[in-house]
Amino acid sequence: MTTLRRSGRYAVLVLLALVFLIPLLWMVITSVKTYGDAQRIPPSIVPNPFSTHGYDQILGNTANPVLRWFLNSMLAATLHALLVLVTASMAAYALARMRFRGRGLLFALIVGTLFIPPTSLIIPNFVIADRLGWLDTLLVITVPGAASAFGVFFLRQFFISIPAELEEAAVLDGANQWQIFVRVLLPLSKPALATLAVLSFLTNWNDFLWPLYVLFSPERLTLPTGLGLLQGSYNTDYPVIMAGAVLASVPVLILFVAAQRHIIQGVSRSGLKG
Repeated sequence: MTTLRRSGRYAVLVLLALVFLIPLLWMVITSVKTYGDAQRIPPSIVPNPFSTHGYDQILGNTANPVLRWFLNSMLAATLHALLVLVTASMAAYALARMRFRGRGLLFALIVGTLFIPPTSLIIPNFVIADRLGWLDTLLVITVPGAASAFGVFFLRQFFISIPAELEEAAVLDGANQWQIFVRVLLPLSKPALATLAVLSFLTNWNDFLWPLYVLFSPERLTLPTGLGLLQGSYNTDYPVIMAGAVLASVPVLILFVAAQRHIIQGVSRSGLKG
């Protein structure tokens, strides 16, 4: 009975995995089809003929610098993730380990900002970026959002799970708050930091709406906004769009596979205490 139940669970998990893999497989298959084959109804599962038309268009088209968009997205997402780690880790340490009046209220206010729809902040953020002279620059897609409320919440939960005895031992050894933060808390928080870095990278990497409003020059676009330009007004070259989507998916898959172990540890340990 136990074996049958376990086999049933595995069958359900495999079925769910296939359901999630089908869109990814369809994206890859469509990217190597010809324009006519991609428009065929009913659609063909195997490309006939096999074509590199989509990849040739996005990699060899000088009017649409896809590789430049790719590098812009990579640089912006990496810098954004680093900024989130710095700001969130310092704020989370203060809220988790330091005792001061109003700490609970401050944490509640920070968590409360998670309920504000991001789209409602576009106009005020646009005005601020305009007055700072950041429009159409790398700063405008890197700095806004670097003070992450989710990052503060996530790391605070992880810092709380670290035994206080380690901090007390560091105090007895003469360490101050900064040394405890840098030499004790951060080395023990690598899984949570890696998880937050991946999530912040993905958030910035997949962001479409904000870069669409604040980036104007074709050579400064990010990959999601640039790929949007490849879609025509009256027809859509699906192999080109899917080839761009494959290109955008590669860094995400590599990052997730590389940090998978840390992500699981970070998520599980951050949920131990509230």
